[in-house]
Order: sequence, then structure tokens, then C-alpha cells
Amino acid sequence: MDSIPTQPSSSPTSANALLRLSSPIGRLELTADDAGILSLSIETDGQLPLETIPETSSPVLRRAAEQLDEYFSGTRPSFDLPVHLTRGTEFQRSVWARLATLKFGDVISYGALGSAIGRTGSGRAIGGAVGANPVPIIIGCHRVLASSGQITGYSAGQGIPTKAWLLDHEGILHR
Repeated sequence: MDSIPTQPSSSPTSANALLRLSSPIGRLELTADDAGILSLSIETDGQLPLETIPETSSPVLRRAAEQLDEYFSGTRPSFDLPVHLTRGTEFQRSVWARLATLKFGDVISYGALGSAIGRTGSGRAIGGAVGANPVPIIIGCHRVLASSGQITGYSAGQGIPTKAWLLDHEGILHR
């Protein structure tokens, strides 16, 4: 994955654009502000978080939809999108920034991720930060596995089956 520009903000920013699209793992819902993508949600049990709000697209969301379609068709191994991380602690943002450096097909363990950000032995906190990633797929939190290669969980979509599909799509071995 190409490096994704992330812009932390100390004050919450409201989304001014919303777009939904179909994917092989269920419907996706993206939000953005003027600075970039704020969130990507994967349908869970037939529902999206902002289901009742009408869509209002934007150029960045149309570009994201195009790149996601290419990713799912297997022709795009990296994203070139502005991501605007308006929520999350400094620790969470450091985890997400490290995740953003992983390329298509790369994998990292929770322990190695903790070591990479200087937080050795923080497995639970690392797992919590990975699970709180507001833009899964674009920032590839599905690429984090236990050191044994086992899937230990996934908070988006249908959980482990969604993560397994993404890993298989990228040719990442897992258990």
C-alpha cells in the first residue's frame, strides 16, 4: 500500500459527504470531509451505520469508490487517497499510521506491530487500536494476525469471515 496521508485533528470534524457501494464482502459506506476520507464501514447483518441518511457524494468519495472497485477486482494493490483521522488517541493513530505502511499481501503480528511503534508487550492495546481503525481496507487492519498466523478477530462486516476473505484476496496465508 502506498503511504496514506493522514491528518490528525484535535477537534472532531463532521462528514459532509456520504457514499455507499456494493462489494464482494457486503455494502460499504464511506464518509468524508473536505480534507479526506473519515470512515469506511462494512455492512453488518444487513445494516450500515448511517443507513437512514441520504447520500451526498464528493470527488474524494467517487475516487475512493473507483479505487475500492479496482482493489476488489484485483487490479489495484494500493490506495492513493487522503485519509483524515479526526478521532482516536495518539496511540491509536500511531498504530493506524504503521498499518498504512503495509502493502498488499503483507502481514504483521500484533507483537511485531507493538514493537514497531515502541510499545512491546502491549498486545491487548494494539488489538484494541487495530479494531478501532475507522477506515478498514484502505488502512489494512485485516493484515494483522496472531504470531501463529491465526485470525483472532475482526470487528468489521461479518467478523472473521470478512477478514478471511480479505486475506485470501491478497494471498495472505492464515489459520
